[in-house]
Amino acid sequence: MGGTNAEVVQEAAHDMKKLDIAENETTQETAAKEIRESKLSNSNGTVMVSQTPQNDDEVAQSDGTALDGLAESAKKKKKKSRAKKKKEPLEQTDPPTIPVDELFPSAEFPEGEIQQYKDDNLWRTTSEEKRELERLQKPMYNTIRRAAEVHRQVRKYMRSILKPGMLMIDLCETLENMVRRLIKENGLQAGIAFPTGCSLNWVAAHWTPNSGDRTVLQYDDVMKLDFGTHVDGHIVDCAFTVAFNPMFNPLLEASREATNTGVKEAGIDVRLCDVGAAIQEVMESYEVEINGKVFQVKSVRNLNGHSIGPYQIHAGKSVPIVKGGEQTKMEEGEFFAIETFASTGKGYVREDLECSHYMKNFDVGHIPLRLPRAKQLLATINKQFSTLAFCRRYLDRLGETKYLMALKNLCDAGIVQPYPPLCDVKGSYVSQFEHTILLRPTCKEVISRGDDY
Repeated sequence: MGGTNAEVVQEAAHDMKKLDIAENETTQETAAKEIRESKLSNSNGTVMVSQTPQNDDEVAQSDGTALDGLAESAKKKKKKSRAKKKKEPLEQTDPPTIPVDELFPSAEFPEGEIQQYKDDNLWRTTSEEKRELERLQKPMYNTIRRAAEVHRQVRKYMRSILKPGMLMIDLCETLENMVRRLIKENGLQAGIAFPTGCSLNWVAAHWTPNSGDRTVLQYDDVMKLDFGTHVDGHIVDCAFTVAFNPMFNPLLEASREATNTGVKEAGIDVRLCDVGAAIQEVMESYEVEINGKVFQVKSVRNLNGHSIGPYQIHAGKSVPIVKGGEQTKMEEGEFFAIETFASTGKGYVREDLECSHYMKNFDVGHIPLRLPRAKQLLATINKQFSTLAFCRRYLDRLGETKYLMALKNLCDAGIVQPYPPLCDVKGSYVSQFEHTILLRPTCKEVISRGDDY
């Protein structure tokens, strides 16, 4: 072996470098060949014509780019599918259990039915000034629409389960618990606006079972289901009538159409007496045959619709359902409950039966009380209900016991007002329908309108 040690090392290094280059070229050739073969056939087994690259380096480079592109597109698809899954809105369960604000994560709740103003108020529809006023009120509109959406979902479920043989107290508690769940009851911020009225037959309004009541819903009953929801004191007051026997359909239709007429006639600067006259005309165009006897349907002349204020179910104005009422006008921004009562009896109600509904007087000041139990009960009422209506079952639910004497004391002092059931003549039948409307600056919104009525 000739040469120095340095020359030997240099030759060995040169040989190693040649081997590495040869190995790399072999690997690249193999990879390029595999990619060419895969390109020649597609998934259907058909041969595809492809141009042979000029050299192996170009093959490796182009195939590497293609593979990177495939990987990137696969990643994008995965991201898109994930995004789609996230965007899928929640759907309400059956029975409803998901709070309404979770079904509308954008916090934009469905608008009610929009009706345009007529005659002298047509200009409001296109007025930019009035539109700006509405934009400022949007948060408040959204608040009451949330309460309305709860009302729609609860009544839809209740209509699906109502049947003869149900205990009235079970019916009410099912409905009220569902309202509490869907509206996310939170003290005076959100919850039930007043006790569930489920008045039967000749009882027109303000009846709900007290604890221990065993009244059962019958096939031949005519039941008015009147319940309310509220968010931040903005009340949705809405009612409908249930009758299993089709014999009562004309009676129900009379009050439903009369209510729709009242809603249609209502508007800014409309006189309340004109609404009442229109309602009575529609109502008394109906008659109903019950067990072979024909009855002329009558408007209950001493029951009215009413204006609604924050935490105030009756805010001062009354909407009559017969002609000859007051000349007061409806005003912009007001809420009204348009409700009508159709009767086969005298068309006049009086207070009767055991009282269940109570409400603290809205304008009552400080009145000194002597009974410690009355003071304690008033503190509970102030904290839990304020000026919203309540019933004896609600006090029982809060753990109050032996409170009837204290409650009577509060009523006698004028702090709390009792609202006994209102009844027509025994043996008659009364039906009711009701909607809450808002007289917006540019249009009229029937907040509680749904697919059902």
